[in-house]
Amino acid sequence: MTTPQSGLGITVAVVAKECLPGKVKTRLTPALSPEGAARVAAASLADTLTTVRALPAARRLLFFDGAVLPDDAEGFDVLHQPTGGLDERLGVLFDTVDGPTLLVGMDTPQFTAGDVAPVFDEPGRDAWFGPAEDGGFWSLYLRDPDGEHLRGVPMSQDDTGAVQLARLLSAGLDVGILGDLLDVDTVPDAERVAAVAPGSRFAAALRAETEGALR
Repeated sequence: MTTPQSGLGITVAVVAKECLPGKVKTRLTPALSPEGAARVAAASLADTLTTVRALPAARRLLFFDGAVLPDDAEGFDVLHQPTGGLDERLGVLFDTVDGPTLLVGMDTPQFTAGDVAPVFDEPGRDAWFGPAEDGGFWSLYLRDPDGEHLRGVPMSQDDTGAVQLARLLSAGLDVGILGDLLDVDTVPDAERVAAVAPGSRFAAALRAETEGALR
């Protein structure tokens, strides 16, 4: 692997929402309280921002839904999400950012720099697609951002990733495939991810909440 330089001009954007009880990780309840689920979500976001901060990006962007920014947002430019479906909001992101852009979500706290290394090794490729185990996708890179590649893709479905990948391929893009990662949606998902990254803040937060729930 070569040592990439920030001169590649890649923006890394993290899609995130404010971690409020009852608004995030609702499928972790009732095993966790709404407050506990929010704390686990905040830890997941913190781990994600830490990893992104270590990437050789020219710009780091937080594409944020909420009013109060996370404590770890230092060093990130902030773009507030508009209203509308997720496909429309992501379309706005890819229409707004100039130059090569890598999108990652906040629900894969186990992701590492190595998971996106191909993007920085081959930034001239049209696109890189990171499939998620649940049928969605955890990352997407576009060398030439265009929101039309995302608008109309049905989000949060079992076939979201397949439809999104097909959309990119039908546009004639040369698409590289990154490794599968597991999104944290349910408690079993969270336990699997914590086992992969036992030293993460996410794993520590999950242990604290599950131990508390057993008392």
